[in-house]
Amino acid sequence: MNSRRHFLKTAAGAAAAVTLPTAAAAGASPAAARKATDWVTLGNSGVKVTRLAFGTGTFGGRVQRELGQDKFNRLVRHAYDSGIRFFETADNYAGMHEMLAVALKGIPRDSYRLMTKFRLRETESVPATLDRFRRETNSEYFDIVLLHCVRTHDWSKEFAAFRDGLSEAKHRKVLLAHGASAHGLLPVRTFTGNQWLDVALMRINHDGARMDRLERNDTAEKGNVAEVTQHASQIHRQGTGVLGMKIIGEGQFTTPEQREASIRYVMGLGTVDAVTIGYKSPAEIDEAIARINSALKS
Repeated sequence: MNSRRHFLKTAAGAAAAVTLPTAAAAGASPAAARKATDWVTLGNSGVKVTRLAFGTGTFGGRVQRELGQDKFNRLVRHAYDSGIRFFETADNYAGMHEMLAVALKGIPRDSYRLMTKFRLRETESVPATLDRFRRETNSEYFDIVLLHCVRTHDWSKEFAAFRDGLSEAKHRKVLLAHGASAHGLLPVRTFTGNQWLDVALMRINHDGARMDRLERNDTAEKGNVAEVTQHASQIHRQGTGVLGMKIIGEGQFTTPEQREASIRYVMGLGTVDAVTIGYKSPAEIDEAIARINSALKS
C-alpha cells in the first residue's frame, strides 16, 4: 500500500511538471511592471533617482511659493509618501531652497535625491556658492548640480570656470553628478559628444510647447520636437543621463487628453531616464503617477 501511494504521488507530480511548466522552464518569466516611482540610474553617473521627480520651479517657483509653507509641506510629504523620492530645485527659484528644506525636515537624507541648479551669473566662487546652497537646503551634499539654463553653442567654454568648480566639488563628494539644463537648440546640439555632462535636463513633450528652437524661446511659438528628440537619443546613447522637463508644457496642457498624449510620448521614447513635473495639488501628483504607470504598461 505504501508503495502504491508513493507511485501515485510521484506520477501526479510528474504529470504536473509536464502539463504546468514553470515560467522559467518556458523561458517566459515576465518582467516586473515599470512604474513612475521606480528607481532608475541616470546614464553612467551612478546616481539613482525615481523616474518621476517633484519640481519646484513652475514659473520660476511662483506657483509653489504661492502655496505657502504649510500647504507646500503637505504637498511634498504627499509626494514622498506616494513614492516620489527625487526633488529638484534651483537658486533661481527664489526661496525654494529654504522652503524645500523645511518640507523635507526629519526625512532621512539617504532616502531621497536632491538636485539644484547653479546660476550662470553667479559672482561668488563655486565652493562658496555650494556652501550657501547646503545651508539653504540643510543638506551636506547634492546628488546632482546643473549649470542652469545654458543658451549658447559655446556655453561649455564660456562657463569653463564653473564647470571646473563643479568637477572639483564632485571630487570632494559635495555633489555626485553634474551637468546642465538647456534652453534652445544651440546648446542642445552641443550636448551630443560632451563628456563633462553626467546629466542633461531637456525640455520635451509631444507638442513643442515651451520647447527648444533656434531663437530664444520665451514666446508661444512651438519648439522643434523632432530635433530635440533626435538629440535626446544621441545624448542618452553616449551615457549621459537624460532628464525631461516641460512635460506638461509649463501648465499649457490643460486638458486630460493633452497631458495623456505628452506623457505617453515621452515615456515611449526610451531615451528619457526620468522626468520632473511641478505640482500645486496632491491630485496633480496622483494623476502624474497614474498616467506614467499606464503609459509604461503600454
